[in-house]
Amino acid sequence: MELRPYQWEVILPALEGKNIIIWLPTGGGKTRAAAFVARRHLETVDKGKVVVLVNRVHLVSQHAEEFRRMLDKQWTMTTLSGDMGPRAGFGLMARSHDLLICTAELLQLALVSPEDEEHVELTEFSLIVVDECHHTHKDTVYNVILSRYLEHKLQKAKRLPQVLGLTASPGTGGATKLQGAIDHILQLCANLDTWRIMSPENCRPQLLEHNPKPCKQYNLCQRRKEDPFGDFLKELMKQIHQQLEMPELSQQFGTQTYEQQVVELSKAGSAPRKLRCCVLSAGCWSCSMVQQTGHLNSEAVGTPGSLGFAGQFILSSHKNELAQLAARGPENPKLEMLEEILLKQFGSPNHPRGIIFTRTRQSACSLLLWLWQQPGLQNVNIKAQMLIGAGNTSQSTHMTQKDQREVIQEFRDGTLNLLVATSVAEEGLDIAQCNVVVRYGLLTNEISMVQARGRARAGQSVYSFVATEGSRELQRELTNEALEVLMEQAVAEVQKMDPQEFKAKIQDLQQAALVKRAVRAAQRESQQRQFPAERVQLLCINCMVAVGYGSDLRKVEGTHHVNVNPNFSVYYTVSQKPVVINKVFKDWRPGGTISCNNCGEVWGLQMIYKSVTLPVLKIRGILLETPHGRIQAKKWSRVPFSIPDFDILQYCAQNLSDLSLD
Repeated sequence: MELRPYQWEVILPALEGKNIIIWLPTGGGKTRAAAFVARRHLETVDKGKVVVLVNRVHLVSQHAEEFRRMLDKQWTMTTLSGDMGPRAGFGLMARSHDLLICTAELLQLALVSPEDEEHVELTEFSLIVVDECHHTHKDTVYNVILSRYLEHKLQKAKRLPQVLGLTASPGTGGATKLQGAIDHILQLCANLDTWRIMSPENCRPQLLEHNPKPCKQYNLCQRRKEDPFGDFLKELMKQIHQQLEMPELSQQFGTQTYEQQVVELSKAGSAPRKLRCCVLSAGCWSCSMVQQTGHLNSEAVGTPGSLGFAGQFILSSHKNELAQLAARGPENPKLEMLEEILLKQFGSPNHPRGIIFTRTRQSACSLLLWLWQQPGLQNVNIKAQMLIGAGNTSQSTHMTQKDQREVIQEFRDGTLNLLVATSVAEEGLDIAQCNVVVRYGLLTNEISMVQARGRARAGQSVYSFVATEGSRELQRELTNEALEVLMEQAVAEVQKMDPQEFKAKIQDLQQAALVKRAVRAAQRESQQRQFPAERVQLLCINCMVAVGYGSDLRKVEGTHHVNVNPNFSVYYTVSQKPVVINKVFKDWRPGGTISCNNCGEVWGLQMIYKSVTLPVLKIRGILLETPHGRIQAKKWSRVPFSIPDFDILQYCAQNLSDLSLD
C-alpha cells in the first residue's frame, strides 16, 4: 500500500489538516491517496471521525475495498447505501464507527432527520472526503451538504471538519473564455472551502510514466449517399409531427437535440395524454424497430419508454416494409467504422479489453444486439455485454446494482472483454485497464470526454471518436479538447494566485453563495404561502377530473408526497404487481402503481410505510387549479402552498376515530 511520489506530493497539505482538492487523472490513484489521508487523520486527530461521500451507489462497496486495505484493524469502518437492507439508524452507525462510506443523499437525509437514531450533525465528523467533487455546484446534493459546512464556518463553529475533494476533471462550468473558467474553478474551491488545488508538479514525470494518455484518433466517415430505411422512417415521423401540429420537430429528427425536445415535451404536463404519448413514441419507436429487425441502419437514437399510441400504430402499419428496407439497405457507415476498429484491436493476441460509450440505454441495447450479430466480430472472440444505469420498470432498459456488479466483475476476470456503456462507466468505477475506448458519436462536455478517455490506460491504448464528418458531435468533441486546455490553464492560474488574494476571493464567494441561497429559500417560502392549501384543487393531468385538494397532502421523510384523505381511494386503481425499485428502504416498501380511475393516467405508487398504506403522488401526474388559474409544477417543492410533514400517530388516531363513527 505504498504511495507513489506524485501521490505523496499532492496529499502533503491534507496531512497537515488543510482543505484541498486532489486533481489527478482517472487511474492516478486518488482513492488510495485519500485512504492514506484518512488513516493518518485517525491516527493523529483526537476522536477523529471520517465520512467518505460518493455520488453513485456502486462506488460505496468499491471504495470500501481500497479504504479497508489501508486501515489498520484498530479502526472500525462501515458502509451505507440505498440498496442495503434494514439497518440501524444513520446517526447510530456514524457514531459507532471511525470511518463511514456512504452516498451523499443518505448523509443529507440524516442531517435533516428529526429522529435521534437517524440524525447526525456535520460537525460530528472531523474529515469529509468528497469523491468526484466537481459535482459540488448549484443545487447538487454535494453542494447542499457543503453549504451547511459554510454556514457552520461563518457562525464560527468550534470544530469544523477538514474537507478533501477528489476529481479527475474540474471542468470549465460552461465557460469558453479563460476568466470565466477561472471564476468556475474559484467557485468550486469556495464551495469546498479549499486551501489549494493540488496536482503533481515536481513529480509530474512519474505520473505521466504511470498514467500515460492513450493515442487519440478521430475515425470519421462520410454521410451515406442513400438511406431508404432512414428516409422512410423520417417521412413517417414527419406525418406524425404534422398530426401533432409540431412540424418543426422533424427538422431535428435523429439527433440528440431532438431527443431532448421529446423528453421536454413528454414532461409538459399541460399536454393531453394522447399528444404526450405520441411525442414520447416519436423518440423511441425507431429503436424498438432496431430491436425487432436486428439492424442499426438509422442514425436515429431514441428515448426509452412505452411505444404508446403512435408507435403501436406505426409499427403495425409499416413493420414489414421497414424490416425489408432495413434488411437490404446499406450499412450505417459509422457501424462499418466501428467494426473496423474492433477487428483491428481485438485481432491482436494480447487479450484486449474495450469500452464503447454511447448516449442512451436504448442505443446501448441496440449496439449490443448489433455486436452479437456480426460474424466477423465473433471470429475475433469478442465477448460483449452492456453496462448501463439502474432504473425502474417505467424504463424499457435498465440494470440493477447487482447486474452492474456482476458485469464489472466478469469484465475484470476476462469472462467479458467488451462493454457497451452509458455514462455510468465514465466516473469512479474501478474497471480493468482497457486497450481501446470508443466514443460512438457522443455529444457531451469536456468532463465526460476526460472521464471516458481515462478508461483507456493499458499500454499503447487507443481512444477513438467515431462520428460523421461535419457533424455536431465532431464539432463538440473538438470544442471539448479546447475546453480541456482552457480548464488546465484556469487551474494553473488559480494555483499561481497570491495566497491572500485567493483567500479573500474564496471568502467573498462563500458569503455571496450563502446570501443567494438564503434569498432563494425566502422566495420558495414565500411561494409556498401564495395560496391556502385548501383553495388549491388537484386535477388529473390527463382528463382534468378533480381528485382532491392541496390540504389532503403530507410529506413522508421530507421526500414522498402522499394523499391522506381516505376518500381519495375512490379516484384511483392499484395494480396487483408491486413496483420494482432497486433499493431497500428502512421504513417503507413499494406497493402497486396507482392510476386514474377515469382515464388510466399513472399518478404514482402505493407506499407501505411502517404499518400504513399510503398513495404517493408524482408531481407530473397532477395539475393544480389555483385561484389564479391552472399551473403545472415541475417539483413538489415549487407548489404555491405549504405541505406539512406526515404524522403517523395523528393519521392512525384519525382513522380509528373515523371507524368508531362508522
